[in-house]
Amino acid sequence: MDIGIGLPNTVPATEPARLLDWARQAEGAGFSTLGTIGRLVYQGYEELIALSAAAAVTSRIRLTTSVLLAPLHTNAALLAKQAASLERISGGRFVLGVGLGGRDDDFAASGLSTKGRGRRFEEQLQEMKQVWAGEERGFAGGIGPRPVRDGGPELILGGGTEASFRRVAELGDGWIMGGGSPDMFAQAAAGVDAAWRDAGRSGTPRKLSLAYFGLGPNARAQADGYLLDYYGFLGDVAGQIAGSAAVTPDMVKSYVAAFEAGGCDELIFVPTGSGPEQVELLAEAIA
Repeated sequence: MDIGIGLPNTVPATEPARLLDWARQAEGAGFSTLGTIGRLVYQGYEELIALSAAAAVTSRIRLTTSVLLAPLHTNAALLAKQAASLERISGGRFVLGVGLGGRDDDFAASGLSTKGRGRRFEEQLQEMKQVWAGEERGFAGGIGPRPVRDGGPELILGGGTEASFRRVAELGDGWIMGGGSPDMFAQAAAGVDAAWRDAGRSGTPRKLSLAYFGLGPNARAQADGYLLDYYGFLGDVAGQIAGSAAVTPDMVKSYVAAFEAGGCDELIFVPTGSGPEQVELLAEAIA
């Protein structure tokens, strides 16, 4: 199983230089990917821009939106162009992870309704794949640039419902769980695999998951301070999410073992702080 690390793009007060140093550190430490989480109404950096900056200071590590809230991007052709641009600029390292999103304030701020977002999401995915395939749209031809990877950037879809699993099988290359226990992952992954087989797809979908972490002397306070704020709109559930964060090396190791046993192909540890020691501490914990 590959082990990735999140870029602290949503951690408040993270300075731009810290993002770039974090990306360099993560690549030097051997992590498989730099992930980002997405939200509009919060103090954080937009994912595609943050990963573009990371692409400029790295050369090997994958760059994954884990996930970007696609329905907020109503111009699917433009989103396809942005994704293809980042994928080509990074030499094919970009992985587009997308999900529906569920926060009313993000949609309200975008002038959108949450109703019908599943249908709009599928239409977006179909249009983006047509753009990446080079479909002509006007006198000048198709919408470029042409992606490095045939068919466009690797497309990973989030969601935990049967409809989400069907979308993965019909339109995606893989699936990602945005949060939850290893047991929850294994159960949902079985549903993804079943939908994949039912759709007549060959091989198996790539399956990813996220897990929050914070390490060091003040790990618990750091995790609580960030996650209780970030997920405050969920009420008591925010405390459960904060409590699940890996705040010791033993917790990190147990998550790695359990997710790997559950069939996870890549586990991305999302930071709850942006201190310069966090990358090194996580690398030591999984060594």
